[in-house]
Amino acid sequence: MPTPLFLPRALVVLAAFTAPASALPALQPPTRADAPPAALSAIREADLKRDLYAMAGDAMRGREAGTPDEMRASMWVAEQLRMIGVKPMGDDGSYFQWFNMIRTRVSTVSTTASFNGTEAQLFRDFIPLGAANADVSGAVLWVDNPADSTMDVRGKVVATRMVTPNAASIRTTTNSPGVRYTQAGLTATQQRFARRGAAALFIVADAEADRAFDDLAIVRARGTYDVDRAAQRFADQPRRAELPPASRNAPTPAFLVRANAEAMLRGGAPVAVQLRLERFETPSVNIVGRIEGTDRVLSKEYVLFSSHQDHDGVRYAIDGDSVWAGADDNGTVSVALLASARAFIKQRPKRSVLFVYHGAEERGLLGSRYHAAHPVVPLSQIVTVLNGDMIGRNHPDSASILGVQPPHRNSSDLVAHALRANALTGRFKLDSIWDRPSHPEGWYFRSDHVPYARLNVPALMYTTNLHPDYHTPRDKPDRIDYPKLTRMAQWMYLTGWFVANAPTRPAVDPGFKLER
Repeated sequence: MPTPLFLPRALVVLAAFTAPASALPALQPPTRADAPPAALSAIREADLKRDLYAMAGDAMRGREAGTPDEMRASMWVAEQLRMIGVKPMGDDGSYFQWFNMIRTRVSTVSTTASFNGTEAQLFRDFIPLGAANADVSGAVLWVDNPADSTMDVRGKVVATRMVTPNAASIRTTTNSPGVRYTQAGLTATQQRFARRGAAALFIVADAEADRAFDDLAIVRARGTYDVDRAAQRFADQPRRAELPPASRNAPTPAFLVRANAEAMLRGGAPVAVQLRLERFETPSVNIVGRIEGTDRVLSKEYVLFSSHQDHDGVRYAIDGDSVWAGADDNGTVSVALLASARAFIKQRPKRSVLFVYHGAEERGLLGSRYHAAHPVVPLSQIVTVLNGDMIGRNHPDSASILGVQPPHRNSSDLVAHALRANALTGRFKLDSIWDRPSHPEGWYFRSDHVPYARLNVPALMYTTNLHPDYHTPRDKPDRIDYPKLTRMAQWMYLTGWFVANAPTRPAVDPGFKLER
């Protein structure tokens, strides 16, 4: 699950502890027609636990997109599908649909800098806070009080100390506390100088940000990622060719520097930075397999089960552990799809079932955006997307399903199938707050159902929501609630079973238009 840039802590806490809304219909008593298939028993806790320890163990090294570790995990998933009996649907008769990530990062070769005549090293002495080529030179204007908005900084190279962030602005999840604190402080400082016309901004780290400096450098050095010829994630997302040149409408170049650099940035000292970007392509992959339906006509339609196999890889250590394993995110859903495949093989439905593990989700939904634009079967034949992201933590009897209330709901028919399935499996108390467009996490827009929903494919996202181990090395298989994971897997499977055997495909709600 990709990480947003900034979230107010107070809003996250409020949303997490507010009682579930009443926007969802009450669970309906199951009827005889709703009886689950015998194959439901093929979804077993022992299988889920075995598979998750294999997929999210330290040997997989966090499965970072674009690395051999993602490829190793992808080959493991493909081999599990083969052994289960799922047929390959990727390129050239394989399980793999390949695509290239476009990676943009600050060049460690071409970027140079000096402070007061002393050479400064990229990611050791300073961290760029943007992703644009920039040339900065001139005498530094030291601003002792960043809250003073009366100083004329137009056209000046400005240096100041980092603003201490408000506690409510610091995220409660993802990364380490020091990195979260620093990111909030940088945001607050940059906001003080926004639209004031400075030529550049150097932010001097305080003591806590200085301790987190190396960790933040590891995160920032990765750069940004995109994919060509892909579906949109957001309605207003420009195509790569339409992005404005760096010299036009570019934000003020900003840099975090270490605390000991303050002495070099005072007294009108000269600075010079040549910031250069580099762009290159690196492969990632979707894993795609099919179980053919039994009905001569309906088998030409597909229920798509969706997960992502990648996570954050090997990064900086927290409590001595540097493998960001991603057991819940998104190992839990990945193994739940394997369990569903075993059930569908045991008892095939009328419609066909498509399993898609999307690569590079953590880099910006790249795999799902690519497959939505280049589906292995015509998009018109995909009747439903059932996507999951993080389904193995938090209270054993609570869960969320996103896409069940406007403006995110695009199919009331599909929602009805999902609620009936919940009544027969997990019987979770459903929290609708996470599905609201006002939720501070923007949760609905952060997983692989979004590109399909934007193309009017009925879609839902199953989740048990965030927890303090999200995007840290603590997200390990031993922290998963396996009985809960089993019930979540059964719920996803039974929803798919209902859709795959229904006389008519779920309809898109009239007038649906997904906008952020």
